[in-house]
Amino acid sequence: MSQVQRMSRLMAKTLRDDPADAETLSHKLLVRAGYVRRTSAGLWSWLPLGKKVLDNISRVVREEMDAIGAQEVLLPALLPREPYEASGRWEEYGDLLFRLQDRKGADYLLGPTHEEIFTLVVKDQCTSYKDLPVMLYQIQTKYRDEARPRSGVLRGREFQMKDSYSFDTTDEGLAESYALHRAAYQKIFARLGLDYRIVSAVSGAMGGSASEEFLAPAGAGEDTFVDCPNCDYAANTEAVTFTAPAAQAVEHGPVEELDTPDTPTIETLAAHLGVPASATLKNLLVKVDGEITAVGVPGDREVDLGKLGEHLAPAVVELVTAEDFVDRPDLVRGYVGPQGLKIRYIADPRVASGTAWVTGANKPDTHARNVVVGRDFEVDDYLDVVVVEAGDPCPACGAGLKLDRAIEIGHIFQLGRKYADTFQLDVLGQQGKPVRVTMGSYGIGVSRAVAALAEQTADEQGLCWPREIAPADVHVVAAGKALQTELALDVSEQLAAAGLRVLVDERPGVSPGVKFTDAELIGVPKILVAGRRSADGVVELKDRRTGEREELTVAEAVARLTA
Repeated sequence: MSQVQRMSRLMAKTLRDDPADAETLSHKLLVRAGYVRRTSAGLWSWLPLGKKVLDNISRVVREEMDAIGAQEVLLPALLPREPYEASGRWEEYGDLLFRLQDRKGADYLLGPTHEEIFTLVVKDQCTSYKDLPVMLYQIQTKYRDEARPRSGVLRGREFQMKDSYSFDTTDEGLAESYALHRAAYQKIFARLGLDYRIVSAVSGAMGGSASEEFLAPAGAGEDTFVDCPNCDYAANTEAVTFTAPAAQAVEHGPVEELDTPDTPTIETLAAHLGVPASATLKNLLVKVDGEITAVGVPGDREVDLGKLGEHLAPAVVELVTAEDFVDRPDLVRGYVGPQGLKIRYIADPRVASGTAWVTGANKPDTHARNVVVGRDFEVDDYLDVVVVEAGDPCPACGAGLKLDRAIEIGHIFQLGRKYADTFQLDVLGQQGKPVRVTMGSYGIGVSRAVAALAEQTADEQGLCWPREIAPADVHVVAAGKALQTELALDVSEQLAAAGLRVLVDERPGVSPGVKFTDAELIGVPKILVAGRRSADGVVELKDRRTGEREELTVAEAVARLTA
């Protein structure tokens, strides 16, 4: 038998107005409906209703992880420095890492993710190929020192996450573990009622090779992804690739220097010469591990520094500053061209061999025309580094891509042997020799899923949860009078006895209008009202999502809701 939660005893103070600092719909509604309260920047307290939703999401995740044979553990959130220093992530995470010292001066961190620690646990527990494969997971609090925590629980400094890890002796075994997790994630997000896309991604600080993200389309999303309307291709913008065209065999005229005073930008140059920006070559100067490097892209495109950083990782990429030009007379700010440069030159594939460009002449107030790739300068490395735009060709079918915003709710990686190599994770193989273990890493943002669901399912009246994760199955409202309250409590007990989770609003002295507004705001999928026909034993059943209403006897309502 389920319990009945009375609103008169529930710690859930609803608000009529949006919080002043709220930017996203989920932030506004989760606070207004009494699910969460801000403790500090990026830190949130989960109140009873919010904790129920959080627990329901965790339950679904646990059930599907258990179904593929994964085993739940719980590792500490406070972690020693040494494993992360060994993997390089003590430095790679930079300012995102919460670092602290104990009373003896030993360094610790608050875990952002646990690859290192899981690797050491398996090294301690598994010594033979007979112990593998194994899949382990935990649902735990993670920490990242976000510079600008915002959007409520979407981007906080402390958050709930499910992270799991697979350990296999072969690449084929890793592929199977990866496939199991991928299928489990599809079941999890379907049960949660999330609209999602699986997109190709890059691994980032996690390392590894194969990588896919699970994205929930939403206007509040911080991720941009591309979607092909003609085929099933979808990818994070940083993972989109462009196929270089064949080298051009067109004859171009000789390099011609042009007097172009006061044209240090593409816009001013194109206007001065009366040419489209796409005919110019933009040369962005960056520092790669301190070494100045030029990056060339068509003038009408921008360099995606995130993409560039992924291509060049683990090298550190940063923009040059004015000071970097002081001792470099060969680098003329605003007029840099690739011809004659004595530095590394990276180009986007669109800067194809044989193409001619208008670009800087490495002289003040001077540009050059007919600068040809392969004739007048060479490209050291081709890397796809432009910011993806709507209409760019789909890598799979060539149709124009469209851009959408989304919330990242899951990410899966085939890590390979990166961490196994770091910690020498070997087991004794079938042939009696050590075998290096290969790993996968798989994450789901549990608290983020709460916000993603709120973003996708809410309407003008408030939250509108899918039944699987709602804080209750039915929200019973007593319209006010003693008879109505008595009937509301009676039907609530009947529903609870039938196994339903019931929230009943029997608050004395609260007007029916406020109760109805709160019921819409809180977002339980079914609303049952003991109102004007209570004396006849008739209640009104409303579907929160569709707004459909019907009058039923108490027996009919109980039968309908428990069917």
